[in-house]
Amino acid sequence: MSGRSQWDYFKAIYPRYQTAPKAVKATILDEFCRVCGYHRKYAIRKLAGPPPPAKPPRRLRRKPVVYSPAMLRILQAVWEAAGYPWSVRLKALVVDWMPWIKPRFALSADLERQLRAISARQIDRRLGPTKTRLKKRLYGRTKPGTLLKHQIPIRTDHWDVTTPGFTEVDTVSHSGNSADGLFAYTVNQTDILTTWVESRAVLGKGEAGVVAALEGMAQALPFVLKGLDSDNGSEFINWHLFRYCQRHHIQPSRSRPYKKDDNAHIEQKNWTHVRKLVGWDRYDTPAAVAALNDLYQNELRVYLNLFLPSVKLKGKKRVGSKLIRVYDVPQTPFQRVLDSGAGTPDRIAALTLLRATLDPFQLSTTIERKLETIWAMANRRHRPTAQPQHEIHRPHARLEAAPPGRSS
Repeated sequence: MSGRSQWDYFKAIYPRYQTAPKAVKATILDEFCRVCGYHRKYAIRKLAGPPPPAKPPRRLRRKPVVYSPAMLRILQAVWEAAGYPWSVRLKALVVDWMPWIKPRFALSADLERQLRAISARQIDRRLGPTKTRLKKRLYGRTKPGTLLKHQIPIRTDHWDVTTPGFTEVDTVSHSGNSADGLFAYTVNQTDILTTWVESRAVLGKGEAGVVAALEGMAQALPFVLKGLDSDNGSEFINWHLFRYCQRHHIQPSRSRPYKKDDNAHIEQKNWTHVRKLVGWDRYDTPAAVAALNDLYQNELRVYLNLFLPSVKLKGKKRVGSKLIRVYDVPQTPFQRVLDSGAGTPDRIAALTLLRATLDPFQLSTTIERKLETIWAMANRRHRPTAQPQHEIHRPHARLEAAPPGRSS
């Protein structure tokens, strides 16, 4: 008996059952179970429950399987090679990497169609369980600077920039679970408009070393550095950096004390571009710093800025109790630099030629190999006891936890 026939029979028999005496109800119930094939308890609940609606309930059809296991395996391989990006970024990345995906996986026309058609929400459903495997903590070693409080203004509003060059900067400690002695820091810098990121490793937070790192990053940027916003750490609030900004006509500013949201852009990059890769181990030797800089200045900066698309938060609106965030179209930082039209011509030409000669899958493999070398240099006497080491030193430790409000 079809579902529509069962519903018609139920609609016809329901009023008879409701008005029948107890002895007759048993007969009607037996007939209802025999005709429709229902279990007796289920039939009792239906006949004793609310009356049937005027129209039969709409039966939802099961959607056919659209995405083959082969396509999902390829999608997961790309996801892993790209460092586990958020689904919206991954969808844009698949299209951008298609020239390298086709020969690497011998992609057929049907698999290519499936890869291009899958939505970000469906990617979340298919790849979601892996995204929650790792939960990590950040360790900060910021000591407030006491000098130049009046010379360096506090930035109380967000830069509404329309040109690249206005950046946020911060340091990430690599001290393990002990802050004693001399250990490495990563000086991290991101451009607000384009999300371009540069990183350098230094041994200790000496003023001269941090300024040298910032100067090296400024020379590597594909645009002119115009603004430098930092927290109140002593590595940034000092005369060395202040004079450097004056000489190069860079606008210095600082955030409010204890207000990490003032530097939300660089705080997010500290996770995605440093902690997620290097982990929380202690690095306290010149060889480890040299290995970090070899990674930061070569494969990693090219891979992150030329091949990985990111999203920017355009705005928020509240609908009732829900806060809805609106993001722009995912683009690579390099594409945003090109769209701005403010890039340095010779550096843009060199980066364009470099991108055409590289393979992102090979870059990902090289990055993993260099990370293995760096992890072997960690000081094992000082390590985070709360975080299992095997979860940090594996390729899948680059898993992205994607908070909904970030500009990634």
